[in-house]
Amino acid sequence: MDFSFTERQTRYRDAVRQFIEGEVRPLVHAHEAELAEGDRWAPLDLIETLKRKAQAAGLWNLFLPPSNGHAHVDDSFLFSGERLTNLEYALCAEEMGRIHWASEVFNCSAPDTGNMEVLHKYGTRAQKDRWLKPLMDGAIRSAFLMTEPEVASSDATNIRTSIDRDGDDYVVNGRKWWSSGAGDPRCKIAILMGKTDPAAARHEQQSMLLLPLDTPGVTIRRNLSVFGYDDAPHGHSEILLDNVRVPAGNLLLGEGRGFEIAQGRLGPGRIHHCMRTIGAAEEALDMMSRRLLSRSAFGKAIAEHSVWEERVANARIEIEMTRLLCLKAADMMDKAGNKAARNEIAMIKVQAPAMALRIVDDAIQAHGAAGVSPDFELARIWAGLRTMRIVDGPDEVHRRAIARAEFSRHRDRR
Repeated sequence: MDFSFTERQTRYRDAVRQFIEGEVRPLVHAHEAELAEGDRWAPLDLIETLKRKAQAAGLWNLFLPPSNGHAHVDDSFLFSGERLTNLEYALCAEEMGRIHWASEVFNCSAPDTGNMEVLHKYGTRAQKDRWLKPLMDGAIRSAFLMTEPEVASSDATNIRTSIDRDGDDYVVNGRKWWSSGAGDPRCKIAILMGKTDPAAARHEQQSMLLLPLDTPGVTIRRNLSVFGYDDAPHGHSEILLDNVRVPAGNLLLGEGRGFEIAQGRLGPGRIHHCMRTIGAAEEALDMMSRRLLSRSAFGKAIAEHSVWEERVANARIEIEMTRLLCLKAADMMDKAGNKAARNEIAMIKVQAPAMALRIVDDAIQAHGAAGVSPDFELARIWAGLRTMRIVDGPDEVHRRAIARAEFSRHRDRR
């Protein structure tokens, strides 16, 4: 097995790393200061300036992969980014994960990434012209409306939001929440999952629809916080949908094909989160190591106490193992497709957040009271990572899929 990186993989990874260290990291405190001034829900000038620099450097829309069978042949190159493979992008996304807001600088932040991939794979040319192009340009942002408060949304067949055909329109009624990105004033479009035919087969009841957020009947009721963080100006919104009328041409792919689209969207989205999570774990390990070397207790550097040697060693081991699993999953997606890699995607989705949370927790412990304060990023990092065990399918769902695949393998041998 060859674990060395190609020249192209190294070039893009190093370019992103250098941009973050040279352009993004020096502005971390300025970012916090600008966010604290005036309207927290206004776009930040600092981010917009960095986005222009990243675009000029050719570090833009890195996640959009080479064209596949779903994309229209005539527009596959028109609507494309740097055409990195999943494996190539994994190395870049890890670097972005070191600073929680860095991915937006490269137009590579969720939920825009997943929504752009859906439009790229399944959208019509008219839908791409209307929504994909401005998303790729960074002119607007988007949201994904799937989770609902009244049901266990880990089983998407429970979703109750209705999408009813009425002449040339669809009429939408329901209630969504944790609609990440909807708090941003630049958020103009959402991809909504609901039911078009409750009487159809279980996985053919759902459809996906392009929903402009300025449509009458759409009400953003509130923005939800995550462990006290509102994530402004991004936000996680609860949205009411009251007789929202949307043109039938906004339907994606066709009625009853929502699950098909969801699988196409969530596979890459899950692994993108995991890639960034590894970067967050590396950042936490760096912070922990520096803190342990800089402080003394009971007559010697804290780093010299054996308990911390064990924790730091375990952190390095876990990061290296998790990275290999993530790269394996990305490589399988490139070579065999998302469906063939579903087991590896499920495994990394469980492993990466659990690994990173352990390391961040140790880093918080190493910092003592400072670790839970706003003076360091560790509390925010922990809060963001804890949600990763829930979003894009909770751990229990992925473990269930992994176990079933294992049982199936053994049943076949009987």
